[in-house]
Amino acid sequence: MSGAQHTVRGTRPAGRPVRKNGALPYPTDRNLLMSALTLQQAQTLIQAAFTEARTQGYKPMGVVVVDAAGQVKALAREDGASALRLDIATGKACAAVGMGASSRVLTQRAKDLPAFFISLASVSSQKFVPQTGAVLIKDAADNILGAAGASGGTGDEDEAICIAGIAAAGLTHG
Repeated sequence: MSGAQHTVRGTRPAGRPVRKNGALPYPTDRNLLMSALTLQQAQTLIQAAFTEARTQGYKPMGVVVVDAAGQVKALAREDGASALRLDIATGKACAAVGMGASSRVLTQRAKDLPAFFISLASVSSQKFVPQTGAVLIKDAADNILGAAGASGGTGDEDEAICIAGIAAAGLTHG
């Protein structure tokens, strides 16, 4: 297509965005950075989750933190945790962020709609485990930044250490 020029709706021929009322039609890089989950927050969350697990006397855990797109930001498996802990924790966290709800809520929905959730697990490009043990990570403005998932204890124990880690990172859960 030599010489042809493509025009995308919302952009000018030169590729610059069209402003509406003087504002850009999307967040600026600064706004994106303010609502992004940082590596430091993810690492703090994981360490605090492990501290909570040790304090409570839970079995060795695996903890995964994913961003709002379901991409792994950080993960760790305690010494003695079995091999599948990170896979399970990733599936819980990706399910939570992908559906915009804690895995506790997804567990109930899966009971109510088993065929739908089996289909989701088979068509999702990410791991999808709708079992209790993952919660959404939110900022002070209630924006979803990602999710934390854990595996190694009961679903309630997994969820509790994620909540403790999120609080230690200065964030809220949902």
